[in-house]
Amino acid sequence: MQIQNSNLDFLSPVWSRYNSIIAQRGEGAYIYDQNGDRYLDFTSGIGVTNTGHCHPRVVEAVKRQSESLLHGQINIILHEPILALMGELRTILDPKFDRFFFSNSGAEAVEGAFKLARHATGKTNIIVFQGSFHGRTVGTMSLTTSKTIYRAGYQPLMPGVFVAPYPYAFRYGWGDEYTADWCLNELDYLLKTQTSPEETAAIIVEPVLGEGGYVVPPEKFLAGVREICDRNQILLILDEIQSGFGRTGRWFAYRHFTVDPDIIVIAKGLASGLPISGVISTKEIMERWIIGSHGGTYGGNAIAATAAVATIQTIRDEGLLENSIERGKQLMSGLMELKEDIKNIADIRGLGLMVGCEFRDLDGTPDKAYVKRVLMECLDRRMLVLTCGPWDNTIRFIPPLIVTEQQIADSLQIFKDSLLAIG
Repeated sequence: MQIQNSNLDFLSPVWSRYNSIIAQRGEGAYIYDQNGDRYLDFTSGIGVTNTGHCHPRVVEAVKRQSESLLHGQINIILHEPILALMGELRTILDPKFDRFFFSNSGAEAVEGAFKLARHATGKTNIIVFQGSFHGRTVGTMSLTTSKTIYRAGYQPLMPGVFVAPYPYAFRYGWGDEYTADWCLNELDYLLKTQTSPEETAAIIVEPVLGEGGYVVPPEKFLAGVREICDRNQILLILDEIQSGFGRTGRWFAYRHFTVDPDIIVIAKGLASGLPISGVISTKEIMERWIIGSHGGTYGGNAIAATAAVATIQTIRDEGLLENSIERGKQLMSGLMELKEDIKNIADIRGLGLMVGCEFRDLDGTPDKAYVKRVLMECLDRRMLVLTCGPWDNTIRFIPPLIVTEQQIADSLQIFKDSLLAIG
């Protein structure tokens, strides 16, 4: 059934949209519109459909579960899908992570994580990093610094939040080693000048900066943050919402680094498109969370949990971590070749299939207008990509983990043609 385009008028304009495609269906790496036109989807619903659109294994699991139980409120009854999901998660986590709380969205999970940290430590303040994105509820918006649009007009926000610099070496124009050392020194300085260790419950950080520009930190940075946390009795929360479940070629992006978190936040790629998120920690920390002080009606929904189980099994059984690494290398290599000829391409960075391509003018100014034209040219050639970064001057490539060698090649050709069309 086709829906009249005029019904678009009834959507709240608060949603930003860069096209008016009405999807009829999705399959693998493609979206099909009402006319049957096919679009190569390198957005994955902002890093959600890691197994591709409507993976048969996930769809079949959801169908089966929908015939037996749609919803069982977790305060009232338990159900098999949530028990199975915890079992699957434990197969991909360090054994110490043995306690789980489930919500619906990433923002909910982040709120749960810092509430847990406050109870577990008896302290109040939270440190975040410049360029972070942790959500758009009032609590998580207070932790989000990737763009002012997410905060403007909503202040005053939640107090007790302090911001440290993230090692965005390309922006600073420094080497990785110097940038990491400088950021760690600034974090130490913040603890001396703005929020004392005695009142700081947690530091929350994205292992790879997402909305802030797809920035991969230097190797030593996260280990240094861990050391600062240990030295000051502060909990370390890793936000793996966008970078988790194979996106970077590992189950979690922090596995690329020498770091051991206290709390992990998950969402997006967990359930191939169904809404579920989670807070993961240890028995010791979770037992300090006061019973009844946090909850939610739909958290750990039976259908979403079933989809999550099928998603984890699919990523494992189909070798999608390995595919993420190989196709990521292919994508990065192709973009690097383009960089040699396209002078506006200032930086290529990423891990696995979480890749950013930053554009700047020849004088080094972030080039948002140029990038907007690139997006439109890609759209005309039926490829969907998104931007990120404070200036929206970085195009992010987030294909599903099932993407093929040919589809990566197609995407690079479309991208090249789009850039050449602009000149």
